[in-house]
Amino acid sequence: MDIKTTPVFALIDCNSFYASCERVFRPDLRKTPIVVLSNNDGCVIARSYDAKPFVKMGEPYFQIKHKLKQHGIVAFSSNYALYGDMSLRVMSVIESLVPAVEVYSIDEAFADLAGVPGDIEALGRQIRAQVYRSTGIPVGVGIAGTKTLSKLANHSAKKWQAQTGGVVDLRDQTKRDWVLKKCSVSDVWGVGRKMTLHLEGMGIKSAWDLSQADAWMLRKKFSVVIEKTARELAGTPCLELDEPDPPKQEICCSRMFGKRLSHIAPIKEAVATYMQRATEKLRAQKSLCKKVRVSIRTGMFNPEEAKYANGVLVELPYPTDDVRLMTKAAVDAVDRIFRPGFKYSKAEVLLVNLCQKGEYTDDLFSGSQPEATEKVMSVLNAINGRWGRGTLRVASVPSDPDWGMRREMMSQSFTTRADQLWTVYCK
Repeated sequence: MDIKTTPVFALIDCNSFYASCERVFRPDLRKTPIVVLSNNDGCVIARSYDAKPFVKMGEPYFQIKHKLKQHGIVAFSSNYALYGDMSLRVMSVIESLVPAVEVYSIDEAFADLAGVPGDIEALGRQIRAQVYRSTGIPVGVGIAGTKTLSKLANHSAKKWQAQTGGVVDLRDQTKRDWVLKKCSVSDVWGVGRKMTLHLEGMGIKSAWDLSQADAWMLRKKFSVVIEKTARELAGTPCLELDEPDPPKQEICCSRMFGKRLSHIAPIKEAVATYMQRATEKLRAQKSLCKKVRVSIRTGMFNPEEAKYANGVLVELPYPTDDVRLMTKAAVDAVDRIFRPGFKYSKAEVLLVNLCQKGEYTDDLFSGSQPEATEKVMSVLNAINGRWGRGTLRVASVPSDPDWGMRREMMSQSFTTRADQLWTVYCK
């Protein structure tokens, strides 16, 4: 096979991404264990490497406060604005160094290195160094002939970082076989806990065992997905870089309140706030919405609280992305489903029946979105894109609501708010 067409993939994965983002602006915590908590400071969703021996993923924060203090572990509330912006910076650096990129998640991306001349492993080390130099985020790089092997190579780069320097190239047969034999089948991308139990029951305990298994048998017994996984581990490419995702058919924005709400006014504020975010996503994918579902509910797990949940579907006058029209429709809908005497814990806004602009047939007797509205929404997008989300918003969306998400230990928005920029003091 011509070397230019030989598949070569690299997986670039940020190390303990949320914790690393916090450390970029807190160099005093470079050697301090860190955990990051979920919405409303509920449970652990991220851990630095040195915190993993003491804290499990998903542990409720209120249950482990004493343990964190005992081991000197610092907890942070989730700062999604910071993490999202740092992710964009990392991905921008990667995209500047490779021909094609598939952003797989907020902290990892596949790169297509097929046909790239020179030392590919050296390129991996260049990517690692450049990302760290430009963003302060450490990454691991796994290189291989298939996406599944590159994922395993990345796992190996982190597991044996002292020996690998954070970069592992598994295109060499000898190296690949050594890693496959050292890694458990549970370390393989896409093999979950239940599948691990099934495979181990068949005597497939290592990644090597899976690579040597009968792929057709795996397909018949399980699925085409596990068949492709086995073939990729054996060196046969079955997965390519994904094309950009098609526009979503539904858009949801849902949050738990920072405290229980008993009155309708703050619930309307919350619904307006969620609609603001949902319409941002709608306009980002250049779609229009025909219907909106608004729902509210109480807490469902406290036996001492009365329970209630209800929702309503609202038909919009025409397909639209106008946050003003959609917010009014959603807020008015709250009047139809709110019942006094309950303590509400959550609201949800769901945009349904979406369509792309120009891809629907106008009703002869119904209205359509005015041209002036599109101009207003374009200005809204431009202002918020330049000065930050929520700079320009409908009047019913408060700037700092008391029902908002509890984030008592949140770091500053160092990169997205002018009033929270990193301050350096010189003695």
